Amino acid sequence: MATVDGIMAALYDTISGPAGKVRDWDRLRSLFREDGRMVVHSAGKDGVIHTRVLSLEDYITRVTPVFAKEGFYESELARKGEEFGQIAQVFSTYEARHAPADAPFVRGINSIQLVNDGKRWWISQLLWQPEGEKTPLPERYLKAR
Repeated sequence: MATVDGIMAALYDTISGPAGKVRDWDRLRSLFREDGRMVVHSAGKDGVIHTRVLSLEDYITRVTPVFAKEGFYESELARKGEEFGQIAQVFSTYEARHAPADAPFVRGINSIQLVNDGKRWWISQLLWQPEGEKTPLPERYLKAR
């Protein structure tokens, strides 16, 4: 992807869709460095914070059966980002719905680190944390870019 905006739009577009729609996993793979990873940091049912580090293949294996049964539409509400040289950090506030007209069932922050190899941007890591009772989204992350 030539721009951070482009890679962000492609990321949200690739993972979103109706129940039963097979996602374009090759497109998702094309957004990440070969060693890229996804990390979820959230409170479990026990209230304890858990961190799961996933390879891209782990993530695909984990969500494929879920997406087969449920629609999943994730969209960006707001973004704060910084770039320096060939690195970028994006805090992307998201919300997810089961159908485009549904109320969101979750909101949170995607923290995305990107690198540019001189030709294009790549996602190096995507770390996300859903909003919770003890971690409501701060107002500063709900404002448009």
